Order: sequence, then structure tokens, then C-alpha cells
Amino acid sequence: MRGVKILERLLYTIPIMFGVAVLVFLFMRMTPGDPVDIMMGEAGTIAPGEMEQLRKEFHLDEPLHVQLYLFLSNALRGDLGYSYAYKKPVTELIAEQLPATIELALGALLFSLIIAVPIGIWSAVKQYSIVDRVSMAGAFLGVSMPAFWLGILLILIFSVRLRWLPVTGRIDYNAGLQVVTGFYVVDSILTHNTAALVSSLKHLLLPSIALGAGAAAMVARVLRSSMIEALRQDYVTLARAKGVRETWVVLKHALRNALIPTVTVVGIQVGVLLGGNMIVEQVFSWPGLGRLAVRAIFSRDFPLVQGVVMVYALTFVLANLIVDILYTYINPKITL
Repeated sequence: MRGVKILERLLYTIPIMFGVAVLVFLFMRMTPGDPVDIMMGEAGTIAPGEMEQLRKEFHLDEPLHVQLYLFLSNALRGDLGYSYAYKKPVTELIAEQLPATIELALGALLFSLIIAVPIGIWSAVKQYSIVDRVSMAGAFLGVSMPAFWLGILLILIFSVRLRWLPVTGRIDYNAGLQVVTGFYVVDSILTHNTAALVSSLKHLLLPSIALGAGAAAMVARVLRSSMIEALRQDYVTLARAKGVRETWVVLKHALRNALIPTVTVVGIQVGVLLGGNMIVEQVFSWPGLGRLAVRAIFSRDFPLVQGVVMVYALTFVLANLIVDILYTYINPKITL
């Protein structure tokens, strides 16, 4: 039954993705700037008729509804078009950059959970203590602080001043990593390359902190509120009256029931970490999807922007589906 519901939810993604594809196509055509003009401006000398030839090649001389039909019909076959700027298929460019973005998002998520879960639980158990007040002040700072500003601050302290960590990139050039999956940390482990593993982790640390700080603050605040409410419930009082150890009361009875709103926020943050990393990738020169999208927007590379936005939309939809599935495991009374 659960499998049928999951399949049903997956089918719902089809009209959503169709709507996203149409909207991003129309919005990109509404933005000022001609991609061929930009390309020719970068190329310098222009041969007569070359611009018209390029417009014909990219179907930019066709009416808008014809361009939309071509885009949608090709997308249904898994062809997202050809990048004007990179002269490569969009799917190939996305496949090259996506592992870096996922690796960064996972690093940021791991950092945020390691920080947020203990702080959220401890602040709820020790409500109004000094630890609680300091933690929540830090969480407020984390929510308020822009990721790009934190990233620059981290670079100035740990890279420029202390010289502990690298400034930009994913790995040192002399690490000698043999790429297998595109996930450098995983590839380093698979190929038993310790130097590459250390280098990739050092490069991953600062961007993960910059990207994950906001998520950590958000999760910690939500978990604290949920835990406080759960700790006031009758079943917690009953468990304490039965002599159950306080640690067991907190971790089994209170935390389990406080997880549902927390999982919701984590699911949303996963989408944000995957789709909202453009600025952080720019700051750290991280060769991911966000950096690729920024360059595509500036060069009016319509097919590439459309492809990247569709990937971002799909990750949001799938992240929400995973959250809904997790609900059914945390609380079996909830159905999809």
C-alpha cells in the first residue's frame, strides 16, 4: 500500500515539472539581453551573417510557441538542449557539476545536524539556563547571518590569517585523485588515496560551514520548541513517575515525538542547501551547479538555465516526498 502511495506521489511530480519547465522557459525569454549578442560580444570580430546563422542554429529565430514546443518535446526525451556558452549538451554539463553540489549539500547538512540536534535537545532540557540562552543567541545569529558574509569571514580567518584551510576549489591539483563517481570524498576512500581524502575534506569544510550555519540555527530552534512541548506532555510525566531514567525519557519518549516538525524543517533545508548554494559556490569557487547557473544567467544561456532550474525543482519535490515517507516511519498513524 505504501509503495502504491509513493508511486502516486511520484506521478504528481510530472505536472509540477511541466509547470516549472513552462514558467522557467517564459521567464528566461522575458529577461533583457540577447544570448547571441552576448556571445558575439565575447568573441570580438563578427563575420557578416554569423549572428543570424547562430540564431537559426539555436532556433532563436522561431516564434515563441515553436521554441517552447521544441524545448518540451526534447525534454520529454531527456534532451535539455545545447549550451550556448559551453558548446556542450546541458545534460552532460549538469552531470559533471551535480556531484560537487550534492557533496557540498551533504557536507552542510551533516554539519548542521551535528550542531543543531545536541543544542536543540540540551536547550529544551535546560530551558532558560545560560547554555540555553547562549545557544539560542547563537542560533539567532546563524539565522540572521548571510551565508556569503560568513563564507568571506571564514576565509579571512582560517585561510588567509591562520592558513589552516584552502581558500577555493574542491581538491589540491597534486592530490592525484582518480575520479570514479564524481564525489571526491567517496572517490578518495574507494581508491585508498589518503592524501586526496584529507585534501577534499579540507576543501569541503569551510563551504559546508558557511552553507550549513543557517540550517543548523533553524533546526536547533525548531527542535528546542518541539522538545519543550513534548517534555510537558502527560506521557512524559507518567514515564518519570514510573522511574524511567531521565536520559531515556528525553531520547525515547520526548525526542521521538518532537522529530516530526524537525524532519519537516530538515526536508525543507535539504532543498535549500541544494538549490540555494549559488552564492556560497561563487565565494569558494566551488565547481558546482550553482556556480554553473550563475554563469549561465549572466550569459543568457537559456537551455542551461532551464536545465539547472528543473534539476533544482526536482530536488525540492523529491526532498518533500522523502520527508513525507519519513513521517510514516516516525509516526505509523500518519499516511501518505
